[in-house]
Amino acid sequence: MSGDSILPRVGVYFSAIVFVIIGLLAPAPATAQVTAFKQAVAEAAARDEDIAAFYRSNNYTPLWTGASDLDRARRAQLMQAISSADDHGLSVARYEPQALMNMLAAVDTPRARGFAEVEMSRIFLQYARDIQTGILIPNRVDSRIVREVPYRDRTAYLTGLATAQPAAFFRALPPRSLEYNALLKEKIAMQRLLDAGGWGPKVPAKKLEPGDSGSAVVALRNRLIAMDYLDRSNTQTYDGDITSAVHEFQVAHGLNADGVAGAATMAQINIGVAQRLQSVFVALERERWFNTERGKRHVLVNIPDFTAKVIDDGKVTFQTRSVVGARNDDRPTPEFSDVMEHMVVNPSWYVPRSIATKEYLPALKRNPNAVRHIEITDRRGRVVSRSSANFSKYTARNFPYAMRQPPSRSNALGLVKFMFPNKHNIYLHDTPAKNLFSRDVRAFSHGCIRLNDPFDFAYVMLSPQADDPKALFQRTLKTGRETKIVLDQPVPVHIIYRTAVTNARGHTEYRADIYGRDARIWDALSKAGVVLGGVQG
Repeated sequence: MSGDSILPRVGVYFSAIVFVIIGLLAPAPATAQVTAFKQAVAEAAARDEDIAAFYRSNNYTPLWTGASDLDRARRAQLMQAISSADDHGLSVARYEPQALMNMLAAVDTPRARGFAEVEMSRIFLQYARDIQTGILIPNRVDSRIVREVPYRDRTAYLTGLATAQPAAFFRALPPRSLEYNALLKEKIAMQRLLDAGGWGPKVPAKKLEPGDSGSAVVALRNRLIAMDYLDRSNTQTYDGDITSAVHEFQVAHGLNADGVAGAATMAQINIGVAQRLQSVFVALERERWFNTERGKRHVLVNIPDFTAKVIDDGKVTFQTRSVVGARNDDRPTPEFSDVMEHMVVNPSWYVPRSIATKEYLPALKRNPNAVRHIEITDRRGRVVSRSSANFSKYTARNFPYAMRQPPSRSNALGLVKFMFPNKHNIYLHDTPAKNLFSRDVRAFSHGCIRLNDPFDFAYVMLSPQADDPKALFQRTLKTGRETKIVLDQPVPVHIIYRTAVTNARGHTEYRADIYGRDARIWDALSKAGVVLGGVQG
């Protein structure tokens, strides 16, 4: 049900409710009314300490059910908000607006009014938190979504509303980011497209390329036309126009843009409108989780996009391809935010214990001279002689050694790493494995983010503190020594996961759900009552 359709009925209900409250309660003594109302509020609020604390602090003055213009405005704004919650990808049923209207219409005693008062506060707090910071708890959906959601003090919602203009207060609740607003527009457009039947039949081919012809090419042509990548055409051959359209589609979906509809491209072309709309709903929820100040300058790593970007004053000033964690159980890159404090030039690689015991120990058991590029050290940091060590007697539990790869061009971290110390042991770094950056899907690491252009990234990070950042970096690099460079201005780093993203022109682009996280989020949203819906007309 849309917000526009509910508003006239909301006004009628509230006119009747105000009349009932004033008309039926007026004959009773005022003090008796007040006492009964306060007692009911205290009783109903006892189940929620935040609500109880609010009413105790204001001597049980009504926020919703009084007869003043402000009370009426608050009621109207709440009903409008919860009745149109689906505009934001939330579930209207979650707030039961009809049941609340029925409850208010049935108010005939001060005690009933007290219970209605608290119920409105309860629903308001639920809605306010949902629309500002999401309806799901991220790490309950996926343990690797470890983002700290910026929850607000619940009592602050009530005290804030009590002193604000209701319409302005409700307008300010959703995220105010450009990304959130762009996603809302995309949601409406995709719902209309879903109502209209979507993009038509899928393309029945695993791969098509320039010069091909036949029914599969016709299906590809028709789908590209429906997606607005190709002007209307009668061609049955994979010609130059189709090649250009496929190239444009690939750019918009983060694929290698060669104009050939290979397996990765065809998989994305054949995703339907409903699944894309799910990505938008999930992105709206993720944006609510991320509803916080991100930093005038910050680094944004979007895992499914395989990119790392530097954002200055809301604009992308640097971008590079990235490699992220592999899809194995223990390797996917987690989602979180932290602050980059320094970089290490010519870094050593201190092998994580999980890698040392799961990957290197079995090799050392077979051959003590395996992985010769790695130093093995004891607890005091002394290099262990491989010939004297009996690796066969150790397990993952009792392996007593540490492992380190000294600085070199073949070092697993390359020649520079960028540190934002965190308990997940995730950082950005160079890599000698440059060939991986040419892949469509770049999920190969143990969880850290590898950068295609780490030197250029370093220059950008050093630019606020050096007149010639390139010279500073190169001078440090040439020493060959492991060197820490502290950033004078620490930079927030946000590792996010978005399969629906907005480009610089305000258009929504889509990426593959490489870890299946968005599918799990959508499943949780569905169980919470969220539906794709549609827009009529």
